[in-house]
Amino acid sequence: MEDDGGERSSFVIGLIENRAKEVGMAAFDLRSASLHLSQYIETSISYQNTKTLLHFYDPMVIIVPPNKLAPEGMVGVSELVDRFYASVKKVVMARGCFDDTKGAMLIKNLAAREPSALGLDTYYKQYYLCLASASAAIKWIEAEKGVIITSHSLVVTFNGSFDHMNIDTTSVHNLEIVEPLHSALWGTSNKKRSLFHMLKTTKTIGGTRLLRANLLQPLKDIETINTRLDCLDELMSNEQLFFGLSQVLRKFPKETDRVLCHFCFKPKKITNEVLGADDAKKSQMLISSIILLKTALDALPLLSKVLKDAQCFILANVYKSVCENEKYADIRKRIGEVIDEDVLHARVPFIARTQQCFAVKAGIDGLLDIARRSFCDTSEAIHNLANKYREEYKLPNLKLPFNNRRGFYFSIPRKDIQGKLPSKFIQVVKQGNNVHCSTLELASLNVRNKSAAGECYVRTEVCLEALVDAIREDIPMFTLLAEVLCLLDMIVNSFAHTISTKPVDRYTRPEFTDNGPLAIDAGRHPILESIHSDFVPNSIFISEASNMVIVMGPNIIFCLIIVFLSLSLDRLS
Repeated sequence: MEDDGGERSSFVIGLIENRAKEVGMAAFDLRSASLHLSQYIETSISYQNTKTLLHFYDPMVIIVPPNKLAPEGMVGVSELVDRFYASVKKVVMARGCFDDTKGAMLIKNLAAREPSALGLDTYYKQYYLCLASASAAIKWIEAEKGVIITSHSLVVTFNGSFDHMNIDTTSVHNLEIVEPLHSALWGTSNKKRSLFHMLKTTKTIGGTRLLRANLLQPLKDIETINTRLDCLDELMSNEQLFFGLSQVLRKFPKETDRVLCHFCFKPKKITNEVLGADDAKKSQMLISSIILLKTALDALPLLSKVLKDAQCFILANVYKSVCENEKYADIRKRIGEVIDEDVLHARVPFIARTQQCFAVKAGIDGLLDIARRSFCDTSEAIHNLANKYREEYKLPNLKLPFNNRRGFYFSIPRKDIQGKLPSKFIQVVKQGNNVHCSTLELASLNVRNKSAAGECYVRTEVCLEALVDAIREDIPMFTLLAEVLCLLDMIVNSFAHTISTKPVDRYTRPEFTDNGPLAIDAGRHPILESIHSDFVPNSIFISEASNMVIVMGPNIIFCLIIVFLSLSLDRLS
């Protein structure tokens, strides 16, 4: 699978409706290999429920059938996508691709959990529209990405979560939950005027996406909310635990949640003898995922040490279900038998390429060792060429940067160039105080270096075949690990961090009841408080006897409730 580009959307959505105003939606997250199914009656002519869910998932692709079966007065989901989501890629698939029977069979075979746990027996007939949407979405993903989804690897949820509430898109906009209301006036430098950007101090991409999801769908289950607040209480009362977790989470790769998809999606076999660029790239992505997984598993003992004496349910459950799970240690040992101990995840492009080429221990594959020698020889020749040019053209400050698109190129300070560059230098581009260029010799060495690296990737993938098969047998275990790391990142680096940066007792733990009154004493808008030092707190009381309040100015109540209800526990609770 290709990288999803960081925080960019990774959702593919299948969407279909019938004449009874029912809509079926299947949201497939390519980043975390999860499938979320929803089916509901659309009561609004403007498709407000559908627009709310689409805003929540923020899809990159929407798949719809060709014909519009909208009831009289309704616009139809296909026309809805054309009107309001013109920037999203729209894919029209034949109605035969929206097959609910096939969708049910696919989910039964691909879901990580047992069918009985998902309630599939009762959902087959009742929720046929979302199953049809799932069939189309999975078919498109496998065809477009050239992969096969591994059996029993998907996290599947039905009909969303009844423990969360949905906020319509208009309220999200007016309450400045994700984006500031007047962003056009304030400019991009004032992004922290929204609740999401104020709380966005997470360190991982998965944690950031989880934070956004929980702000848009806050919890309403009191027991779960209190469990999360217990976790915050312990973090705030135990500085060693708080700072220890903050430091340990930095040891895990930023893209840990992305690792999962490379084991859930198996590339289709290609029988051509000549290796193409796409084959080498896919092999490189798989090697990168193995290195990411190794780095994450190497950091688990540190997490175990920090959480050993934790008392609250969330942290104790993480320690029990993840840190004490011997399967992680077994996979870590299995990886150590193939992957070199010194190999680590790197973000610098050439270092990452070198780590990937030398990921597998020497002596395991003779052809791989030959490809590595060629890679080293061409890399050394490129650096020798740079030294030659430094001396020959008297350019002591000539540098040799590298990026994945261009390969190696020369960067020369403009002040060192007397007159024009020699004609040998080509592809000259002025960038700031430097001139970027290349030569025919460098271009030739770049091609050979890239070819040698591609051969290393493909041979390395062959060496990793047995290891990858072993990892695929325990996909749910790695799904849990990814969820845990995203959860801890959000709770520790966002919510606990926000509380710790304020004076003592600035934030008070709320008390929730099933049907009691709503009482807020000296409530403060978290965004305005960070902007104005002379902010005046407001109090409010709502009960059955007095159940209406006119709010003037910023809505302090809703934002504060969002803050306290949005700590995600997912399936750990």
